[in-house]
Amino acid sequence: MKISDIYEIFKQYPNVITDSREIVPNSIFVALKGDNFDGNNFVKSAIEKGAAYAIADDKSLAAHEKIIVVDDALKTLQDLATYHRKKLDIPVLAITGSNGKTTTKELVYRVLSKKFNAAVTEGNLNNQIGVPKTLLKMTTEHNFAVIEMGTNHFGEIATLCKIANPDLGLINNIGEAHIEFFGNIDGVAKAKGELFEFLATNNGKIFVNTDIDIIANIAEKYIRKENIITYNQQNYNVKILPTDNENPFLQFIFNDIKISTKLIGIYNIDNALAAVATGKYFNISDTDIAAAIESYLPDNNRSQKIETQHNILYMDAYNANPTSMQASLQNFINQSATNKMLILGDMRELGESSDAKHKNITEIIIKSNIKNVLLVGDCFMKAAQNTEFICFKNVDECIKYLDENKIENRTILIKGSHGIHLEKTEKYL
Repeated sequence: MKISDIYEIFKQYPNVITDSREIVPNSIFVALKGDNFDGNNFVKSAIEKGAAYAIADDKSLAAHEKIIVVDDALKTLQDLATYHRKKLDIPVLAITGSNGKTTTKELVYRVLSKKFNAAVTEGNLNNQIGVPKTLLKMTTEHNFAVIEMGTNHFGEIATLCKIANPDLGLINNIGEAHIEFFGNIDGVAKAKGELFEFLATNNGKIFVNTDIDIIANIAEKYIRKENIITYNQQNYNVKILPTDNENPFLQFIFNDIKISTKLIGIYNIDNALAAVATGKYFNISDTDIAAAIESYLPDNNRSQKIETQHNILYMDAYNANPTSMQASLQNFINQSATNKMLILGDMRELGESSDAKHKNITEIIIKSNIKNVLLVGDCFMKAAQNTEFICFKNVDECIKYLDENKIENRTILIKGSHGIHLEKTEKYL
């Protein structure tokens, strides 16, 4: 069946679902395969639950009027999303980066929503499944889309660009993320630069924070000067206001307007500036920009301040790499709080550089004079040998310690890669 024919079915049943447990009546189930599952095994149950159609790539399922058998279900999902995006023909802004791209996406979305009825990536559904699903949720009522793109291998951003066909792009930063696969920060820059390369080929425009040299260099490599929208702190007369333990959130003044964010850490200024820049480009007023940025309350363990009955937690446990870990750590060290404590988890996907990167973090901690330090994971256990830090192989061991040793009246930074699951420690603090 041609994509154009599948699209006619999609127009009748515009609810596309890839998890058979979430099937609702009159939806379309797409049977995807992964390392540990095969959606083809759930096609018949999806139909029984009320799915109007199922798209599958198991040829043995062909003899059913509600099952559309294709060569590759994932490719069909992507092609359908691309077809839909082109039919709607609305501006698409793609956002990628090493750290904080979800925060940047949320800030940009809130600012642009002051003028547009914008579609946006839900959560961090930023991969080859998530991006198509976001596009397929766009309707004729939307007149803008903000799409987050993630990657941990070369070529993935290029693929996502072919699916989403963005008109505009923004790289919020370049850091030492996924360097097991990219080799070094230059490899990271090359991978993220696939967004700019696509836009250059398609005469798109890009937003460039000229305070970040590596991004400015990528822009100059790929994009004609007239298609580069530059911004920096000086452009908007930015003044970052001091923080303290009572108010650790980023506050800054731009164009004489004070913005009080709910984001922990002054390193979030670049994320906020991206939202300012996109808002200014689309002629959104400074007061609306400020209100939109202030309205964003981070969740999902990203730069959150949590006050429990016993402690103050800075929960930033959704992800971690050497760049974001060092930024969070340095920001915490600079806070004026007393009784500081650290609970840090391994940074994953660092390859051969892992030992050195974890060792560097332990050295920063030692110089900080923060004495109450819990480290979780094999990498930190190795790096922290001959230190006084308390180390655990996994979060369950850490939780057992916290359960047996009551922690009170502490200000605690909690950060690690998502796979370490440090968010589980919250209920014991």
